[in-house]
Amino acid sequence: MKKLLIVSSVSFLLLTSIATSKKVDASNAAQSLCEYVAADDKMRMRSFLKTNKLKIRRVFQDIQCNGQNLLHFASTSGSIETGSLIISKLPKKIVANNIDSLRSGAEALFDAANARIN
Repeated sequence: MKKLLIVSSVSFLLLTSIATSKKVDASNAAQSLCEYVAADDKMRMRSFLKTNKLKIRRVFQDIQCNGQNLLHFASTSGSIETGSLIISKLPKKIVANNIDSLRSGAEALFDAANARIN
């Protein structure tokens, strides 16, 4: 009986520590993606997404960089390579909804978004 109690207590502690560490990982993932976009580092961004088994289309709605979504942040930061990657991975409907925010930023991203939509 003692062994069962000890095993269940240890299991509970392990599961709660795993559950709480996921929240920290999510904020770290968002911060890392924002840093890669700001640095216009497409290769590291791709590697990070692949390592963490993330897809841009799944995390796009949840990540905000300086109060902007990833695409608008890339445009205002002048990050052409990472912005083009984001445009190519997002559904056309989402790109179309965000095209107005690209108009004021990098012209190359606006052109890439127009090409993706049409």
